[in-house]
Amino acid sequence: MSGPPARLGRNVRALAVVSLLTDAASEMIYPLMPVFLSTVLGVGALAVGAIEGAAETTAALLKLASGWWSDRLSRRKPLVVAGYALATLVRPLVGLAQSAGQVLAIRITDRVGKGIRGAPRDALIADSVAPEARGYAFGFHRSADHLGAVIGPLLAFALLGAGLSLRQVFLWTLLPGLLAIAVALFGVREVPRVAKPKASAFDPRQRLPPKFWTFLGLLLLFTLGNSTDAFLLLRASQLGVPAAMIPILWALLHIVKSLASTPGGALSDRLGRRPLIVGGWMVYAGVYFAFGRATATWQIWVLFAIYGIYFGLTEGVEKALVADLVSPERRGAAYGWYNLALGLGALPASLLFGALWQARGPAFAFDLGALAALAAAIGVAIFLPRRLNESMPGRV
Repeated sequence: MSGPPARLGRNVRALAVVSLLTDAASEMIYPLMPVFLSTVLGVGALAVGAIEGAAETTAALLKLASGWWSDRLSRRKPLVVAGYALATLVRPLVGLAQSAGQVLAIRITDRVGKGIRGAPRDALIADSVAPEARGYAFGFHRSADHLGAVIGPLLAFALLGAGLSLRQVFLWTLLPGLLAIAVALFGVREVPRVAKPKASAFDPRQRLPPKFWTFLGLLLLFTLGNSTDAFLLLRASQLGVPAAMIPILWALLHIVKSLASTPGGALSDRLGRRPLIVGGWMVYAGVYFAFGRATATWQIWVLFAIYGIYFGLTEGVEKALVADLVSPERRGAAYGWYNLALGLGALPASLLFGALWQARGPAFAFDLGALAALAAAIGVAIFLPRRLNESMPGRV
């Protein structure tokens, strides 16, 4: 396999840097958010689930519209830059929030930025590489994204150690966000495209093949058991991981994600997408089952590390599979539908998880998530063929 500069090109590398910087800013906040909401603002598990679920659902809805629009315009970069800019400017305002409602509004606006940029960015990555390197490209991008998520918690840990408050740490997220905007503006280039779709992105029968919708249905099933990771952090805190160590725990997760994503994506170029997705979703099911039964802090650290392997096996691979399944002129819309499926499951999954946690305890809630993941993995193994009929070199 040749090295990244020869295989991936300028756009993939530039977008990887943008994601690294953006995630560094975002992950300075995210692992501390459950602690901030519960200890500073005094809200419970159900409110944590509602805030994060609503934010992710908002992002998913907008990804559908922005992906379709980038197909129609044949330009993806303006939407990518606008999305990163909006999130960068609103994210630090969490440090000024005085209520859970204000946090909800800020998180939703932040995710609006993510929604605007997400599908056009993924389509731009797919447009920028050869089909046989799709898994590698998306895996490389996810590795950089997760490396940023290592840097962010470490920065937060250092700032907290220097005596800054949670609110002050949140305000510092503006700096890496501004750097990300600069790289997006000057480092990313449009990829010329000729064909533009005439069909509506909101008609699922137009131009998107049955295999794509089969995968989307199974993804939605998986997502219904995939609640916000804030509950994992809440569980860690419940079992005795101190607040000052939560950013380090979160960094450990993203170290594993970063190390696993590029090999996972590249492996899917050779072995096919289906084995990686099935394996990753089964790892997820096992980790969730174990989270519900953990009793010691050392078990939490081990489970977070194993949890990172699930992301390495699936995140970039799923996105590469979307590009495999649809024609180039419909990629933006396809990534919009893909992210909509993720978002449609995010809010009910998080609300249900939070309600079950409060009513039946964490073990019951984690078991339900594990069951949904296991059912979805079995569905992928049965209903998605190993090879595609479309003329592309990769395999399902």
